Amino acid sequence: MTRSMGYTQSEGLTALRQWVVELQRRVHNPPAMGDPTHPANKDIIITSGSADALCKVLESVLSPGDNVLIENPTFPGPFKVLRPLDCNMIPVNADADGMNPENLRRALSRWSPEDAKNPTSDIPKLLYCVPTCGNPTGSCLTLTRKQEIYKLAQEYDLMILEDDPYYYLQFTEPLVPSFLSLDVDGRVMRLDSFSKVIAPGLRLGFLTGPCPMVQKILYKVMQSTSHPSGISQIFVTSVLKQWGHDGFIARSSELRRLYEDKCQQCLVYLDKHLTGLAEWTKPTGGMFIWIKILGIKDSSDVVAKVYQKGVVFITGSVFHIDSSAPSPFIRLSYILATCKEINKALSILAECLKEEV
Repeated sequence: MTRSMGYTQSEGLTALRQWVVELQRRVHNPPAMGDPTHPANKDIIITSGSADALCKVLESVLSPGDNVLIENPTFPGPFKVLRPLDCNMIPVNADADGMNPENLRRALSRWSPEDAKNPTSDIPKLLYCVPTCGNPTGSCLTLTRKQEIYKLAQEYDLMILEDDPYYYLQFTEPLVPSFLSLDVDGRVMRLDSFSKVIAPGLRLGFLTGPCPMVQKILYKVMQSTSHPSGISQIFVTSVLKQWGHDGFIARSSELRRLYEDKCQQCLVYLDKHLTGLAEWTKPTGGMFIWIKILGIKDSSDVVAKVYQKGVVFITGSVFHIDSSAPSPFIRLSYILATCKEINKALSILAECLKEEV
């Protein structure tokens, strides 16, 4: 505790980093990790939450005017970084199984793989996605799709930014292998978070990626946040040492079962109240359900109306690159509400939708 109250290493406390390194070995087993002679060798640093790491990666990799491929719809966090950077966001449409590789190839069709070798080309440098239990859709990329996307990244020399805070919340086991586990080239930057398995207020996450890129981001840490919170690191290190790696994985399995039960209960109430009024896809993990309201072009008025009655949904336009365009979707999160509250909330939504019709 005395040590945590002073300045600590920018890359994170040694004990916590060592614990995380072993976790990544066990869960993802990145190719060539620990081999300093291999271009796919990885380094890991502790970050002030995965959102801070996301910001630092984007600022380190991109320049004003760069083209960036972004899963659509997706978590709006990168929009807030890319717009001030004046980067051009190119949507890659997703479906119930996550980002579609054919849509990615279509988005890349204006360039050729040879353009990646031309420093004056505007070919995208980076692909951003939330591959597991996506926010807002709840979809998970299959291993087959990940392999196809990775091959396209090799073909067009793309870096993949794998923003994966919900990885341990997949409802099925074994867990789908990550992009990191496929990375033989050193082109994957992976973001993990302690927010979803311990507590978001800790503001701790960890970044895994090719050594040169991680070192570059570490320089930004040194002159910005300086280092992650020492007190949070001491707390998390103590908890993780007590659990051990097997205990951490067991704890994650408990959370998955808890969230899956909650999701199933929510789906029952969706069938009860919204059949004929909306469509939705059963999530394969995580915290969210993506709902399409039938018969309307824009969900904003409906979201505002139910908010006046004490219910909060997020309008779908927030999760699209063009947030000004109308969207018939809303995002629901079933984690914090009780079953009684979910039932009531969806009945209120149904009443408002019937009034709209």
